[in-house]
Amino acid sequence: MKKKKNLIILHLTVFVWGFTGILGKEITVDAVPMVWYRVLIASVTLYIWFLITKKNLKISRKQFLYFMATGGIVAIHWILFFHAIKVSTVSVAVVCLSAFTLFTAILEPLIKRQPIFRTDILVGLLIVIGILLIFKFETQYAVGIAFGLTAAVASSLFATINSVLVQKSEPSIIGFYELVGALFWVTIYRIFDGSFASVHFNLSGSDWFFLFILGTVCTSIAYVAGVAVMRTMSAFRTALITNLEPIYGVILAFIFYGQQETMTTGFYLGSAIILAAVFLYPLYKNKKNQL
Repeated sequence: MKKKKNLIILHLTVFVWGFTGILGKEITVDAVPMVWYRVLIASVTLYIWFLITKKNLKISRKQFLYFMATGGIVAIHWILFFHAIKVSTVSVAVVCLSAFTLFTAILEPLIKRQPIFRTDILVGLLIVIGILLIFKFETQYAVGIAFGLTAAVASSLFATINSVLVQKSEPSIIGFYELVGALFWVTIYRIFDGSFASVHFNLSGSDWFFLFILGTVCTSIAYVAGVAVMRTMSAFRTALITNLEPIYGVILAFIFYGQQETMTTGFYLGSAIILAAVFLYPLYKNKKNQL
């Protein structure tokens, strides 16, 4: 029963994540300051919630260091993802995230010291073939594709790490400190690149509205929910379901932007291969387990 509940929560979370691409497109600030505002809003809202609920935030020094370091990886993922959107399209950026499955199939066994399953690698390779087709026909978005794929590597890394951390720590605590960690590392980066000195809060009303939705609904709430379900699901299975994000992202992008998000036949063929791999793999796994 708990596994089914977590499965539903994860699907709802992934649907919410599907909106992040749209929000990233609508918000006028660049990727780095966007992520800074995002994690600032998310950290503050979570902290206020913990004060209201009188949540104990005390953790060990070792946990603090782990969470803060993982937060840096989370920040890198979001910056790369939003930058991919800025230099290409929402559709290209979200589809590239599907490589998350291949990277997770490799990273999860390495980090958890488990055997690497050939079927997992084969599914990941199918996804890579789909991405290569997209790359071949959408060469004008090569930079965006490169950033999108790198974002997928960072995503698979912190998801795998979180699947380990969540076994010993509460998801909401992990989420909070990782968001604080992301805020810390992005702030450090902005101090060194000189942009932090010019930080201002006189953004447009629409920017603040979209940033608030991004920071609360799509981050503090969805992030904690996404980490929580990892207690009963492997990082790889979570990765497969997370690959539904491109479907939601592409559909929403077409609804919101119409012709701006229209791609070549190669893009849709590559996307179809990716989605086929995502949907058929769980069926194969279930059938194999029943034998």
